[in-house]
Amino acid sequence: MRINPFISCSFLLWPTVVLANEPLSAIDWLTQTQTPTVTLEMALPSGEAPISESNLVPDVAVTALGKTGRGGVGLLPSSVTGLPTTLWRASSADVLSQLIEAQDTSELPALQALLYTLLLAEVDTPIDNHTRDDLLLARIDKLVELGALEQANALIERAGVTSPDLFERWFNVTLLIGEEARACDVLATRPSLTRSYAARIFCTARAGDWNGAALMLNTAKTLDLISEQEDALLLRYLDPNLFEHEPLLFAQTDTTPLSFRLHEAIGEPLPTASLPRPYAHADLRSSAGWKAQLEAGEKLARTGALPGNHLLGIYTERKPAASGMIWSRVSAIQALDKAMQANDLHQISATLPPAWRAMQEARLEVTFANIYGPALLHLKPEGDAASIARKIALLSPDYELAAQLGPQDFLAGLAIGDPPRTPTDATARAIADAFHGAGVPQSLSTHLALGQLGEVILRAMLLLSQGAEGDLQALTDALAALRALGLEETARRAALQIMIIKARG
Repeated sequence: MRINPFISCSFLLWPTVVLANEPLSAIDWLTQTQTPTVTLEMALPSGEAPISESNLVPDVAVTALGKTGRGGVGLLPSSVTGLPTTLWRASSADVLSQLIEAQDTSELPALQALLYTLLLAEVDTPIDNHTRDDLLLARIDKLVELGALEQANALIERAGVTSPDLFERWFNVTLLIGEEARACDVLATRPSLTRSYAARIFCTARAGDWNGAALMLNTAKTLDLISEQEDALLLRYLDPNLFEHEPLLFAQTDTTPLSFRLHEAIGEPLPTASLPRPYAHADLRSSAGWKAQLEAGEKLARTGALPGNHLLGIYTERKPAASGMIWSRVSAIQALDKAMQANDLHQISATLPPAWRAMQEARLEVTFANIYGPALLHLKPEGDAASIARKIALLSPDYELAAQLGPQDFLAGLAIGDPPRTPTDATARAIADAFHGAGVPQSLSTHLALGQLGEVILRAMLLLSQGAEGDLQALTDALAALRALGLEETARRAALQIMIIKARG
């Protein structure tokens, strides 16, 4: 798989260049030169290899829960995120868990980056969560929902698998990424970690004790400890020859990672298109067809769970043998990538507009901008490609440089934190207000006065999601709050994304 030179997957903290209209931070935990903006391409502490690049599974701590609890266990220390260790301390774990569960960052990659930072940060445990794992479980569940399975796996292992709730999540994650051997090994020594007899039977068989697994299955069935679907799948898994001429099983309505894995093991794999995002990982394997890999890659890239460079590698893996739908996107990206590699300005001008339209259709504009934006800054495409290239550059990490090199319009002012005060567009006015005098709304300042920093950030993120959907007052309030908290990078990039991407509809 080719690695594209236009994108770096290394750890980066994007520094905020303080330009016009510098916001006054309401707190002293964050300097203006270090904003906690982290993407999944930076989701491990500096110096550690990405999980996907290693076959080594970290040792799992099986220790008693200490007095400090595990709600603040993380992968990224404060020195990487820029967040204070007191992020969650003054808030209720239940409230934080509910706020994390409610987050929907699917339309704003800037919010996705901030959410990943919060989910992976290593901070103190909330004051009421010393002996429970509520907040940790909520963080893991959100990572899984986003499709960030490797990060969820690492977070669980960092915390230590010491409870049935944590083991259930760990077992499910390892099944989806094909690393269930480690979880089964732990379960063999501590069967009390699971409430699922199906999991115990599967792991027993996987260890080679087929007779023991069959006996356990018979007992579980007699005592009504497993479902009819689990029984049917496990029977076929333990002795496939008995069902050689039997019709295929119907997939259950509520697919679980174990049932998904068992269907695959008995030669009746389930299609992932209609399943939740985490199941898409199964289609990233080389054994999956190219179309399945493409669809899975796009699905995971939309939530930042797949690096853009990985998606580009899938797009450019081979020549499409068909046309229409996803194949048109593949052809458009390949044509542009070829032109970029050749530094052919004429071909770049011709291929950029269809490639951009293709990424708009796929809702992957920012992923696309992260790949090509920095390179396009130093080129001067012709015709329609010129304005498109500028938009792409403004959506990229080099948005401030793009603002300096292009027309000094509203987008340029926004990129440097000083948009014109009275634009004619209603959305632009709501954004401009946040950069010219709007204060933190009372609903957030009250929590801030109580020291509930992480809670305020989460609430501001929810407000910003509402604002992106058309609530202009929420948009102003959210951006003003993020700026007052020192999250200038997030505020600017989110506002740029709303202005540039919202026309997609």
